[in-house]
Amino acid sequence: MHKSVNPYKDSKDKKKKQVENMFDNISSNYDGLNRVISFGLDQSWRKKVIDTVVESKAEKVADIATGTGDLAIAMAKRNIPEIVGIDISKGMLDVGRKKIKTQGLEDKIEMVQADSENLPYDDNTFGAITVAFGVRNFENLDKGLSEIRRVLKPNGVFVVLETSNPTKFPFKQGYNFYSKFILPTIGKLFSKDKSAYRYLSESASVFPFGEAFNNILKKNGFINVKDFPQTFGAATIYIASK
Repeated sequence: MHKSVNPYKDSKDKKKKQVENMFDNISSNYDGLNRVISFGLDQSWRKKVIDTVVESKAEKVADIATGTGDLAIAMAKRNIPEIVGIDISKGMLDVGRKKIKTQGLEDKIEMVQADSENLPYDDNTFGAITVAFGVRNFENLDKGLSEIRRVLKPNGVFVVLETSNPTKFPFKQGYNFYSKFILPTIGKLFSKDKSAYRYLSESASVFPFGEAFNNILKKNGFINVKDFPQTFGAATIYIASK
């Protein structure tokens, strides 16, 4: 069992509600901060996720924890016919809907407020499912993954992009310093929510990665599980199927 971290240490709300409130609070400046925090590298990581989805030839794709829809929008531009962006935060979805309308993609992307652990879809609905920087925010990781597997079609592809921790010198030491001191400082400077970027940093540092997360995917019934570390291990792409 991995260590659970909540956004607001003094709150009595469950993690799910805290995460919803946190992303509502930071939705207006989340995109810009993401670029700064990852040095823009998240764009190249997302492209690899999309390449995998395109190769699968899935016609209907769910992007869970879609946030403001960056990944969904990028997939639509790669001619994936139907995309559903799912998120628990209304604030993030509102920002995403404006971006989608500005780019004229309303006919390709539907944005839906829903809980990843209780998805409002029938079994075997989606040919591919993606989650970018979202699985560590699940309140119950096993329940969220089992729900994803339920709505994924047989032989469908599941692609996760998540932060991980470099393990080799000097990247391990540099990453630890950056995540503990630099990232929270950036968050405090640019965000009205002082706890949000502490949480994003702390949750990344304790979340299982590599073989540990592979084993969690397998435990929840996924097959053909593989992991692909990115940028010296600062993030990892996981690919699995049903």
